[in-house]
Amino acid sequence: MAEQHFQQKLPFIEKAGYSAADAAANFVFMTMILFQTAFYTDVFGLSASTAAAILLWPRLWDAVADPIVGVLADRTRTRWGKFRPWILFTAVPWFVIMILAYTTPKGWTVGALAAYAVITNTLLMTIYSMNNMPYSALGGVMTGDVNERAKLNSFRFIAVNAAQFIVGGFTLPLVAKLARHHAAGGKIGMADQQYGWQMTMTIWGVLCLVLFLITFSTTKERIEPINQEKSSPKQDFINLLKSHPWKVMFFMTLCHFCILSFRGGALYNYYHHYANRAALYDWVQQLGLVVPAGAHASGILETLGYIVHGDRAELVNSNVADVANSIINMLGTGITIIVILLSPPLAKKFGKKAVAVAGFGLASLGSLAFYFLSPTNVWGMVGLTALIAIAYAPTIPLVWAIYADVADYSEWKTGHRFTGMVFATIGFGLKAGLALGSASFLWIMAGLFGYDTKLPDAAHAVQGFRACSGIVVGFLFGICTLLLIAYPITKKLTIQMADELAARRAQPTTPKA
Repeated sequence: MAEQHFQQKLPFIEKAGYSAADAAANFVFMTMILFQTAFYTDVFGLSASTAAAILLWPRLWDAVADPIVGVLADRTRTRWGKFRPWILFTAVPWFVIMILAYTTPKGWTVGALAAYAVITNTLLMTIYSMNNMPYSALGGVMTGDVNERAKLNSFRFIAVNAAQFIVGGFTLPLVAKLARHHAAGGKIGMADQQYGWQMTMTIWGVLCLVLFLITFSTTKERIEPINQEKSSPKQDFINLLKSHPWKVMFFMTLCHFCILSFRGGALYNYYHHYANRAALYDWVQQLGLVVPAGAHASGILETLGYIVHGDRAELVNSNVADVANSIINMLGTGITIIVILLSPPLAKKFGKKAVAVAGFGLASLGSLAFYFLSPTNVWGMVGLTALIAIAYAPTIPLVWAIYADVADYSEWKTGHRFTGMVFATIGFGLKAGLALGSASFLWIMAGLFGYDTKLPDAAHAVQGFRACSGIVVGFLFGICTLLLIAYPITKKLTIQMADELAARRAQPTTPKA
């Protein structure tokens, strides 16, 4: 007999519209994950220690801002709901600050540049919290149907991975293309690269603005708390601290997002400094993306910067690493977009927890294998990227659906629903993890491998990139796997909570005098 549970279906247009805002967020998020570390060291010209501090402190502030936004969002009352107005009113500031954060002022001292980077990165992280924390909580109040939530989050993360596909695949080639255009046929210098970054982020910023407006206009909040009595933020937090599922997911999130920023910085350098450029050139040439020096190329791939100009013997200033890295990024993201479609049926059959445990465990093994690849084994790099994507993809929407289950668990136990507080504190763990991931990568490189940002091809630095990309990332995935094993909400308990909460909501409430 099929399992029966509370049902509350969402129309296709609402699920698709909901996904748009997180696609927008990932134009900032994935640029930050994949390229921000290299941007501050290679384009802004900052040292590893200065860049680490700039990456750490604004993101830690952002982590603190999330609970503040969560408290405010939970207490927001408008005709548009609690969470949707935050998406609307942060759209334009997001667009402006996103461009400023990747603009390099001309003629400034190193100290002034560092201060500018701190201010703009802090503003960017703050507006990110004000937009994305309420957005994440929005998914928890659009429907109470556990299977529909899994579908909603699948839509969300298909859109997310489409954005990640664009960011990971087109950012570096676009920056290089725009830099060449700015150089007007001359040698590409630092000012040209800075122009390339500013213009590329302007393009991404316009897309973000449009996508936020789509989400606001197509979504609706449906779930209201069963108990309408107001509770203090302090009481909400005390109740949350009593939740074992929240504790497990908080630390899992901290570790998970540490992986993402750590891995992004490590793999950029892995492909640009550990991978053999001649081997990358041969691989790109097999794909038909090489044009000999002096030859003319045209078409969409040339426009997007995907053509490598030059000969195998002259690769020092070539864009071959940018192109190869971007193609491998797109491969992993493309596979993720396809495999992520399996997430709802897998969750329905095995439960969210079981699928997440298996995915993170296999990703740990795949990441460890990166360490054992030789610099010339490009196809090995491609193969492991594909295997990790296949294992990890189904977990992406399920982790976010699990957060909604944690909110349900707290309401089920206490009678009070504080979705915003749950997602805000999880957001704290997320942002703290991102901060620690980026900063710890630079700390490990500088402390254990003597990394000098002006000498990235030094032998000890190259071995550091190799170890960080493989051993450290694999170890962190393993920690996440253990935490997910300890997560107590099973498939059976999830259905029980959903049914009991639906029954409580169906009962008439009598306002208190």
